[in-house]
Amino acid sequence: MRMLAVIDRDLKKFRRNPLVVGMSIIMPLLYLVILGNSFQGKLHHLPLVVVDLDPGPSSRRLVENLHALEHGALELLTITHLVDDRQAIAGVASGEFKAALVIPPDFSRRQTIAARPEVALFLDNSDIISADTLRAAIQGAVNAIPEEHVAIRESNVMVHLRDINLYPKVDYFQSLVPGVVIMAIFLGALTTGAFNLVMDRFLGVDESYLMTPLTKADIVGGLIVSGLCITTIMAFVIFVASMLITGIPFSHWLGRTPMVLVIVVLTTLGLQSLMFLILGQFHHPRIVGILSGFLNVILFFPSGAVYPIASFPGWLRGFARFNPEAYAVHALKAVLFKDSGFATILGDLTFLLCFTAIMLVLAVVTFRRAE
Repeated sequence: MRMLAVIDRDLKKFRRNPLVVGMSIIMPLLYLVILGNSFQGKLHHLPLVVVDLDPGPSSRRLVENLHALEHGALELLTITHLVDDRQAIAGVASGEFKAALVIPPDFSRRQTIAARPEVALFLDNSDIISADTLRAAIQGAVNAIPEEHVAIRESNVMVHLRDINLYPKVDYFQSLVPGVVIMAIFLGALTTGAFNLVMDRFLGVDESYLMTPLTKADIVGGLIVSGLCITTIMAFVIFVASMLITGIPFSHWLGRTPMVLVIVVLTTLGLQSLMFLILGQFHHPRIVGILSGFLNVILFFPSGAVYPIASFPGWLRGFARFNPEAYAVHALKAVLFKDSGFATILGDLTFLLCFTAIMLVLAVVTFRRAE
């Protein structure tokens, strides 16, 4: 009977906490929806830009084959047509496209006379999964072009696909480094700053600053900046360790340290402010544990750290447009693997700065100084 009393008390505590009950039901379903759509196996809607400089029949057949891939069951490609090959390659370098296919002016003529016709494929090999998929798919489209010449003797003219990696080789292991750094920032933001406020409330010692003349901005700003210092150090330790483990040479990246620092600091401030906005409303560390898994799933997996955002379903791609971790991952990949400068990542930094400002203002406004 005494055991039944303990059971009854614990069940009543659980029922009296609707947030825990709701999250216990919602989170497994959320994992299913987010993870199921973030790792779909087959890639979709990979952005390809085509520059067709040849008006002949062979180029038309190649473009038709590519559109068949675009409108087929897998919807592998999203094709954009341009007339300037330099503009197309610049679009790949900026991240607008995953690859650029350039069909030269003499392609059909060389195909007709069996003079080793070729097309050029410029790949963003910083995303190795997309690059390998595009290379294989476009090679198949090229191979499907029928021969136009009439040979005196039997021959087999194959169109040569000259694929060109725009950047030094990046293997899949190395491509995970930006995501690992962003995850370190997320964990640091989760376990510092606002978490310390939750623990103080739980232990009943938050009066140490609530009974002082400190303003809400003083308290929120102080906790966020302290979390920023700790998290930034953690992120750089993880960054250096990841480079050692994956074999990325330090000599090549030392000059980009200031840009990496700016990305890490802005990302940390944004996530610290977001955590304060969310966690600053609660009084029990158990809630932090529940929300940590929820926030990790909805922020990290749709960030493009491990799977191309272009292949997400439309609603998840839409969410990624407002996900700060997606911009942080994109910026780190551009700096680490593409030798990009501040101009290339300016859009990412602008979003992170605006996101941080909005979250910080909301965190201050919603924070309750007196309990």
